[in-house]
Amino acid sequence: MTTSVPSSSRPQLARHVRLTFDRARKQHVLLQPESVVVLNATGADILGLCDGQRTVTEIVEELHGRYNRVVDDEVQHFLARLVAKRCVEISDG
Repeated sequence: MTTSVPSSSRPQLARHVRLTFDRARKQHVLLQPESVVVLNATGADILGLCDGQRTVTEIVEELHGRYNRVVDDEVQHFLARLVAKRCVEISDG
């Protein structure tokens, strides 16, 4: 089982997954067939940057501009958990 995503990888949402704002919950969610993943603001920001073009390193750099403290490993582990759930797909360039 993968515990982190390599920093050179280019993550993107899987085709069957949609990132949206749920007005009833007042939170961002990932919608996939037969399940919903509720996200905090940081998770939504990370996934909003997962366009298949940016590398994990570039995503972390962008987050450094938004937040006081961003830990590279935590972003990589967050993405790895979503890869394991088939919400995120990774390409190596």
